[in-house]
Amino acid sequence: MAGKKLGKQQRATFDGILSPGDFSDIAQLIASARQRAVQAVNTTLIELYWQIGERISRRIAAAEWGEGVVAELARYLARTQPGLRGFTRANLFRMRQFYEAYPDPEIVSALLRQLPWTHHLIILGQSKRPEEREFYLKLAVQEQWSSRQLERQFKAALFERTVLAPPKISPVVRQSHPDAASVFRDSYLVEFLDLPPGHVEADLHKGLLRQLRDFLIELGRDFCFVGSEYPVQVGRRDFTLDLLFFHRGLNCLVAIELKVGRFEPEYLGKLNFYLETLDRDAKKPHENPAIGVLLCASKDDEVVEYALNRSTSPALIAEYPDATAGQDLAAGKAA
Repeated sequence: MAGKKLGKQQRATFDGILSPGDFSDIAQLIASARQRAVQAVNTTLIELYWQIGERISRRIAAAEWGEGVVAELARYLARTQPGLRGFTRANLFRMRQFYEAYPDPEIVSALLRQLPWTHHLIILGQSKRPEEREFYLKLAVQEQWSSRQLERQFKAALFERTVLAPPKISPVVRQSHPDAASVFRDSYLVEFLDLPPGHVEADLHKGLLRQLRDFLIELGRDFCFVGSEYPVQVGRRDFTLDLLFFHRGLNCLVAIELKVGRFEPEYLGKLNFYLETLDRDAKKPHENPAIGVLLCASKDDEVVEYALNRSTSPALIAEYPDATAGQDLAAGKAA
């Protein structure tokens, strides 16, 4: 009887000492192993599809096969390997397209196998030129987009907005942050906010906070949210900065001021004031000087160029066009 009581006490003591957190390292090991297993399967599949595509492409190019042979190959695989999926005539032709888009095996081993096949199908099906394919390929890996997010970036014409329309950056930013041009954009699409036509700055501000996850995806992976209506005190006066972020790659604070109208040159003065306060009072010793972004509903590029040309402010001017802007760009690309 005493032994039984002691056993219960021991169990009670054991239960009291341990908590679910004591098993977290083992759970993490299992999760990591599963992730590696999934990645290994994906790597093997991508290499297999590339190799099949290579054989089909070479044999058709050498006139060993006609295109009708691919349909026969699909029937043969279905007959000899019951239950095998993903090797239809259409998919076999996609494997051929995959190889012909990336004939260099070093590219396959270095980058392509980091993405699932679904991502490759989206990129191959919607890119119109090699540089566009490479652009989305690298960003999809870097930003770790889901297939849904990748589709959105195509619909929003990210390539056109980033490569064909580079961001408007002041000379100071180019000197202090040489990589900033590859981080920021000329325009940001916030169609997920569903803003009404007559919205005010408070609507824009609240909407971005409500959909912060989507806005961070639009900004880019290295952006970290610091705060909203960030308090700034100078002398005896209090000010508030609309949104404050930190960019890990640039190692600096990024202040975003929101304007629901068109860009006006005088906006730079206030933004410069905020950046000075951040550098004096908020910047850590190991961080680079802060960068400011004026996010406006619209802008005249010539006015922006004149305003930034002699500005000492490390600023960028971007716009958030209406939801149809990305669709118009995508439609123009398709035409």
